Amino acid sequence: MPAPDATQVITSESLIDQLVEEAAARAVFGSGVRRRAFLRHVGAGAAAALLSSVFPLEAAKALAQEKPGPIEKKDLKVGFIPITCATPIIMAEPMGFYKKHGLNVQVVKASGWAMIRDLAINKETDATHMLMPMPLATHLGLGSAKIPWLLPAVENINGQAITLALKHKGVKEPKDFKGFKMAVPFDYSMHNLLLRYYMANSGVDPDKDIQIRVIPPPEMVANLRAGNLDGYLGPDPFNQRAVYEGIGFIFKLSKELWPNHADCAFACSQEFATTYPNTFHALLRALVDATHFSAKPENRKAEVEYRKIVDEVFPTSLTRRIAEELGYQAPREDYKTEPLFAGAFDPEKPEEYLQSFAIRRM
Repeated sequence: MPAPDATQVITSESLIDQLVEEAAARAVFGSGVRRRAFLRHVGAGAAAALLSSVFPLEAAKALAQEKPGPIEKKDLKVGFIPITCATPIIMAEPMGFYKKHGLNVQVVKASGWAMIRDLAINKETDATHMLMPMPLATHLGLGSAKIPWLLPAVENINGQAITLALKHKGVKEPKDFKGFKMAVPFDYSMHNLLLRYYMANSGVDPDKDIQIRVIPPPEMVANLRAGNLDGYLGPDPFNQRAVYEGIGFIFKLSKELWPNHADCAFACSQEFATTYPNTFHALLRALVDATHFSAKPENRKAEVEYRKIVDEVFPTSLTRRIAEELGYQAPREDYKTEPLFAGAFDPEKPEEYLQSFAIRRM
């Protein structure tokens, strides 16, 4: 966005407007050299017009300046896909952020991105989790009815990966992908763009040299295990799931292809935002709250300290003391190596024992 005129009086209102424009531009066009080069190429005016066509700049500025008015519609349904970047949408409900902003929200789980889009278009959800390119596609009528759409917030950057089946451990570069069956979550997705970009930039035709299939993220691991896929470019937790189950490995992180790329977004129809402006603002505020809460490490679930839990549940020191007071000899050790049929279990090295099994889930 252009810098303010040096002769212009800078008010708090104009400063907030400028900050909103800068934040939106960084989210959509990237940061640093890439963004400056883009703005030089197309011009700041054209960039602002493009941004305003899909990002509600004026609404965002008003949201930053004004206190919210009465909520027009309190009971809402918000769609989501069960992947990591949906965390703010999901956690805003149990953490009380929707309620804090006067809303009663039911989060609606969908199995794939086509279902997310269709629920939103058919007004079965009021707002929704979407992949970054999906609001643009819907706005333009690509793959669906043409409906004016808004993308008020990017939910996350990076966080995706190319995961390949273990049999492809020898793969070193894109030319080794020739003949592969790869999957992405949706046609209009950053995943599809990045995979095609990565292949084409290395001389591999993504339409001829490999197959690219659309598969919902929750089904990717099962298809990799069944041999239906050689790999996929997808979100977590399904990259880590393939590693955990011993059927795949992470070949490349998406941030290695495009550092700080946008991925998922929070979106709604322009009709919803204009019909229920205060509801729209309250919903966006709740998600901003939830996003900042989720981003703080101290608010994330930590690894369970099993030894600490055992000590809390089993008061062996108390039992030992009582036994000794009564004149009985009690064991001095709380833990000992157990000679199980599949090998000795050392309580000091539980992870090592777990990793010795081919199947590590119960």
